[in-house]
Amino acid sequence: QLKKLGIYIGNIANNQGDVAEEYFVNSLKDNLKIANMSFDTLMKNVGIRVKNIRDEFDILLINGESVAIIEVKYKVHPNILEKLPKKIEHLKLMPQYKNYKVYAGIAGFFIPDEVIDEAVRSGYFVLERKGDVIQTYAKDLKVA
Repeated sequence: QLKKLGIYIGNIANNQGDVAEEYFVNSLKDNLKIANMSFDTLMKNVGIRVKNIRDEFDILLINGESVAIIEVKYKVHPNILEKLPKKIEHLKLMPQYKNYKVYAGIAGFFIPDEVIDEAVRSGYFVLERKGDVIQTYAKDLKVA
């Protein structure tokens, strides 16, 4: 019974994550911008396998010189910020992006204020649901 309950709850969490990802993909696809940067391509759920490393990126925005990594959660917890440096490192292992400027950020339906503040202090951007639009927080973005 507990195993079935665990699977059921896990599926609910996955469904919420899928909803959040689809919201941000749909919100970005007609306006591929983060702060003052424009992008040409949006890719979702990009899996990589490089040098025995596996990773997945919820959303990548790409132009000729930059890549933006967007990690999406329904409810964002502070530990997501600890994962971004490793994701940047993994993306830069891909030959096609090794010379690109890499920016990273988080997106979510619920993001505590302290997580927004810490993300911005760390040089990451934040995408937050706000009615029909995304609210972007970005200042002094860190180039990886």
